[in-house]
This record gives sequence, C-alpha cells and structure tokens, in this order.
Amino acid sequence: MRPESVEPYVRGAAWPSGAGVSYPRADPADMSRLPIDTWATASLPVGIRLELVGDAGAIRVTYRTETDDLGYRGPGAGTTFAVWRGDAPVDEQKASLGKGAVELSLGPGDGRVVVYLPEGMKPTVLGIEAVGGSIEPAPRQPRWLCYGDSLAEGWIASGPSGAWPAIAGRRHGLDHVNLGYAGSARGELVSAEQIASLDAPAVVSVSHGTNCWTRIPHSVDQMTANTRAFLDVLRQGHPDTPIVVCSPVVRPDAEATPNRLGATLAGLRGAIETVAREFGVTLVSGDGLLTADQLPDRIHPGDEGHEVMADAFGGAVARAAGIA
Repeated sequence: MRPESVEPYVRGAAWPSGAGVSYPRADPADMSRLPIDTWATASLPVGIRLELVGDAGAIRVTYRTETDDLGYRGPGAGTTFAVWRGDAPVDEQKASLGKGAVELSLGPGDGRVVVYLPEGMKPTVLGIEAVGGSIEPAPRQPRWLCYGDSLAEGWIASGPSGAWPAIAGRRHGLDHVNLGYAGSARGELVSAEQIASLDAPAVVSVSHGTNCWTRIPHSVDQMTANTRAFLDVLRQGHPDTPIVVCSPVVRPDAEATPNRLGATLAGLRGAIETVAREFGVTLVSGDGLLTADQLPDRIHPGDEGHEVMADAFGGAVARAAGIA
C-alpha cells in the first residue's frame, strides 16, 4: 500500500501498513485488542508527513485519498498538502478525492522541507519527484512517541501543521510520532504495550485524561491505578527512555463537576500528577496552562492554545530528550 520509492521520505510512521490502512498509528497486527474508537482514529494518518532536502524548486506529489467526510473537525482535519521550512509556511495546495497530483513550491533555501498531508482525507502518497532540481530524504531525527487524546491529535487547530506536537517537532528537530487518539486515549494497557514494543525512542510523552472524565468515566482511584500500570508497562519496554507526563489542560465544564463516579477533572489531574511524581518522570501540569478563551469549543484549543502547549509541553519533551 505504501510504495517503496516514497517510503524514505515518510516520517511519523511507527508501523507498516495493515488492516486496510496505509499509515496506521497503532499496531495493525494487534488491532483486535484495541477499543474500536481507538482503532478508528488510529486509522487516520495524523502526523504523517514527508521530509526532504535538495535544490529543487518544487515537487510533484501523486496521491490517492479515501474520503472527504471530515466529521466534527471539518477542514481542520486536513484537506491540503502544506509545505513548511522551519516555522514558516511556503505553499499549500488543496487535495481532491480519489487519485490526483499536486505541484508544490519548495521556496528558497536548502534546509529541511516538511510536507504535511491532507490527513482527514486518508491519503496515501503514491509518488514524489523533483521539479527543477533534485531532492533526497531528509536526515533522520530523534524519535518522539507522543501518546495522547484529541488535543495531541490536533483538535481544533486550523490544520495538521498547527497541532502542538507538529509545532514542537519542527522547532526542536524531533521526529514526532503522533499517537493522539481523539475520543479515546484513556490509558489503555494495549496502547502502552504497543508503545513499549517499539524500538527505543529518544523520548515518550503521555498526555490524556479528559476522556476519563466523560466518555468512559473513571474514579480517582481508577485513574491512579491505570496511570501507574500504564507507566509501569512503558518502563518495562523502555527502561532508560525519558518520559514526560503532561496532565490535562483546563476544561471548564469538567473542572469541578463530578462524573458519575464522583471524579472531577481536577481530581483526575491530581491523580495523574501524583503517579508521575511517584515514577520520577518529568511532569508538566496542564493546570492553568490555558484559559477558557483559548478553547473555541470549550474543550479543545485553537491555534493560539496549541502554540502555548507546544512551548510548555513540547519544550519539556525537547529538554527531556537532551535537545533543548
């Protein structure tokens, strides 16, 4: 499903294609043990991108997309191919449904070029060729496994390049692997086992919790036990890898409101932070990091909020990895 000629340019992909998915963000060989909502969002190629260097003035990308049903996120889920150099956008061209091709300007310079995909349309890149020069795959960077929920996945930034892991990856030179599972990511041990089984990364981050307040309610005791078990499994697989735990950011309707098991989001946040301190991992508290007006839908950050999270969470990840 993924052409060999394109594969050297692909970044952010931890597993090979499988189960009908070109760029799965969970192990397709182990999908039957995952909650169905986790596998559904893991089937979207969030964070998958092309990275290249060279003197070409442009590239021509051929592709196939599977859907134009973007769901709740709408166009923010990704409907374009977007070219970036460092922290500056260079070009952006809309994708079409089905098979297509797009020519993208690479702009001036000879540094690393990042091409973000129309993630929401489930694309597969079929070919990439230089126009007016040559290209080659960009050098590999230290790998960061970024586990989380919809906020890590990028909801509701205006596009894939605006998700806080994407911003932090660009700024700090990290190959971020986006394991953000919108509507799920409740600290399931299957996810921990899959992350633990991957080749040792430079750093792992864990940032979830809000779905444990509402979608499948957790008690504080349950959150404590689950967080402890999740980190224990990660440590079994990666005993020497730095781990950064980022507790949930503000959610106005949940902070002081008990769920059906009596837990507030503040209480769940406290449980996560207590266990993180117990394990001696790097902890970044989400408490007070964002304000309610940085949450356009009262749950997820917009572009401004993702910038703040990239600075706070992403900066801590880079420091833990020994980069910043």
